[in-house]
Amino acid sequence: METRHIRYFIAVAEELHFRRAAERLNLAQPSLSRAVQQLENSVGVRLLNRTNRRVELTVAGEVFLKGCRRAVESLETAAHLARKSEAGEVGHLTIGYTDFAISGVLPQILGRFRREFPGITVELSHMFTEPQIEALAQGTIDFGFMTGPVLANDLSHVVVQKDRFVVILPENHRLAGREAVPLAELRDEPFVAGAVRWWSFYQRHMEALCQSAGFRPKIVQEAFNSESIFGFVAANIGVTIHPECARNYIRKGIVIKDLESEERVLPTEVAWVTGAETPVMQVFIRFLDRLETILQTQDCEKSVDDNGR
Repeated sequence: METRHIRYFIAVAEELHFRRAAERLNLAQPSLSRAVQQLENSVGVRLLNRTNRRVELTVAGEVFLKGCRRAVESLETAAHLARKSEAGEVGHLTIGYTDFAISGVLPQILGRFRREFPGITVELSHMFTEPQIEALAQGTIDFGFMTGPVLANDLSHVVVQKDRFVVILPENHRLAGREAVPLAELRDEPFVAGAVRWWSFYQRHMEALCQSAGFRPKIVQEAFNSESIFGFVAANIGVTIHPECARNYIRKGIVIKDLESEERVLPTEVAWVTGAETPVMQVFIRFLDRLETILQTQDCEKSVDDNGR
């Protein structure tokens, strides 16, 4: 039984006339008759009752016709999905992300991407920057949203987020009433920071920032993630310096202040292995190329909404 037999049978069953079915298929009528007979021999039952004046489906033919239509529909669906898969419009992506990415621009990126490409599923895993680089090398993730700058030669990367630095203080701190805090004012403050085991990329940024003001941060408490850091600050254990995406967290007991006259930024970059791009990865990369315009449009829309309230 071949797919052409199925198509021929459906045409005859719908036309109930061999000549019209042959014309519809652009096929010689004797060839069509032979193909239908071959199909009946293959199935082992009579599918059509034929007379000189009419063609009718047998009971078995009615049942077989329903199955043939389902089969053709399944084949068409499979072919459609195969074409979309080849184009990268159907598939699966695995993405690693840091605290800074998920509290920053990543939700906007993923929300827009899922709306544009509903056929692509996305699996997300929280990972610190160094484990993301390892996971990319091992092929266990497709993309990593990590703290930059990304320096590995085998990785392509795009900056998707730039955060200024802010200071996070307990709400009853002596500096909590300031509009902005000079970095040098934190010289003698106890610091809460991410554990070096996981936060090494960020720690280098924070230490360089403090050294520019002539001091090294006195770290008295380490924590696993941003939420834990903010909790320890709220407990009055110390202060911390964090990217400004911290403003997207809702945490009682802390205040977030700009650092006075400090313009340095922390980049969050999305990285992937150069030359290992699958079709679905290429779709995401092209989407990232349009990202700046997308985010600018969303910012403009938000500004309009805010002004309209």
